[in-house]
Amino acid sequence: MQELAKQFHIACAQGDIGRYCILPGDPGRVPAIAALFDDAKQIAYNREFNVWTGTLLGEKVTACSTGIGGPSASIAMEELHKCGADTFIRTGTCGGIDLNVQSGDVVVATGAIRYEHTSREYAPIEFPAVADFQVTNALVEATKKLGLPLHTGIVQCKDSFYGQHDPAASPVYYELQQKWESWKR
Repeated sequence: MQELAKQFHIACAQGDIGRYCILPGDPGRVPAIAALFDDAKQIAYNREFNVWTGTLLGEKVTACSTGIGGPSASIAMEELHKCGADTFIRTGTCGGIDLNVQSGDVVVATGAIRYEHTSREYAPIEFPAVADFQVTNALVEATKKLGLPLHTGIVQCKDSFYGQHDPAASPVYYELQQKWESWKR
């Protein structure tokens, strides 16, 4: 693969990115996150990747949107890593199985069911998707300190958004319904 002055999709280069990255899916959320940084400035906006960098508590940090789903998130993370990032926190909305989790609650994932295919390009399915312990604990402690409703545990990553909302529309509806019931249990 040829060397590029800037990464092909995120349009950033070495020095543009902090080692810590906050990753919302929606490009529209990036300016709101960056508003919490000191000296934030937009570095690039290409496709679904809106990238801002600033400082937070004296540390260079970046907010970069990932678009929807694992494939575009993996592109963002690979290219951010090539620019010097090593710690990623995905933030934003998600679906839920546990009815005790309400809109606005904070969910800190300790691991994930890999019910998608992007991660299989990086590790065999037997390799567990487990979050970094120190980062997870820092997120839990920060959420507690803010007094926000908190849930921790295993989440599920999947490729289909509407499969869980309207399984009867799928030819494999019986499988989707059985797995959904299994995950709830």
